[in-house]
Order: sequence, then structure tokens, then C-alpha cells
Amino acid sequence: MSEGIIGSLQPNPTANLAGNRKGSHFLKKVSALLIGLALVLLFQVGSALADSKMDGVISDVIGTPYRTAGTTTKGFDCSGFTMYVFDKLGVSISHSSSAQSKLGKKVVKDDLIAGDLVFFNTNGRGISHVGIYVGDGKFAHSSSSKGVTISSLSDSYYVKRYVTARRVMSPETFEKYADEPSDELVDSEDAG
Repeated sequence: MSEGIIGSLQPNPTANLAGNRKGSHFLKKVSALLIGLALVLLFQVGSALADSKMDGVISDVIGTPYRTAGTTTKGFDCSGFTMYVFDKLGVSISHSSSAQSKLGKKVVKDDLIAGDLVFFNTNGRGISHVGIYVGDGKFAHSSSSKGVTISSLSDSYYVKRYVTARRVMSPETFEKYADEPSDELVDSEDAG
């Protein structure tokens, strides 16, 4: 009788075999899905911000909080952010999204290149928001809810509010700061 009790207490190696296989298969699928998603996100962010000097300036301030009328790394409004980035690239622009929308030359959405300014009507009264196109359909901007961030032009919020884009950088400035990988920051730090 004790053998019967002991025998009944022993785990049956085949009892949950089907359940374990399903569970194991499910975990493998979930793990593969999560790894794939992480890789996709990693490559999207990496390709949106490559190795140019402009990308470095933007990367350094990602996460900076939104601050009305802000123009420093303590906090930026949208046009303060674009003004700050362009100033670091040696291009002076005003601190107003509406005024910035009149600079340079108009660019159609399909012809955007990194460094172009993109403009939105977020309040129903004309241009009220600006960001910097960084490539791959994405732009950097100072969002009132997220601070400095990267967003997609294809996000429904921005699709509905997109107005225009302007190319403010000359071809020479673009090649020097937005197109080519830059080691100028390293060089200038080494010299000083």
C-alpha cells in the first residue's frame, strides 16, 4: 500500500508533456518576437540619427524638457530647440516657428533631407510648431508633452497638422554638418 501512495506521489514524466511543449513553443515565439521588435526599434533610431555633427547636437539634447520660450539645455520650446541646433552648426535663425517658416526655400515633403525644417499647425491658427527632419521619415522637435524627442512624420497627429518644410542650410553647410560624419567635436576637444 505504501508503494501505491509513493508511486502516486511520483511525478508522471508524460503527464504534462503536451502542455510543456506548448508553453515552451509559446515562450520561444514571444522571445523571438520581442528580440525582433527590439532590433527593428534599434535600427530605426540608429538610422534616424547617424553620425553627422547635427545628429550629435540633437542626440545630446534628446530628453531635455519642454519649456515655454526656452532656448537652452535647461528647456526648449520648439523654435528654441531648432534655433539652438542651427546655432551650433553656425546658422543663425530666429526664435519663432512662424518666422522660421519664411526662411530658406520651400521643400516638398518627398524631397526632404536631413536638416530641413518641418512645420505644423497644432493650434488651428497657422504655423505653430517646428522640428528638424533627421531622415527616414522622422524629425526631432521639442514636444510640449515629451520634451526633445524624435517623432515620425507619418504619425497621424503630425500627418493631419503638417504644413510645409523649408531648407535653411546652404548645400555647403548641409555637407559640412548634416551629411558627413563629423569628428570636428573630437578635434576641437583635443586642441583645447
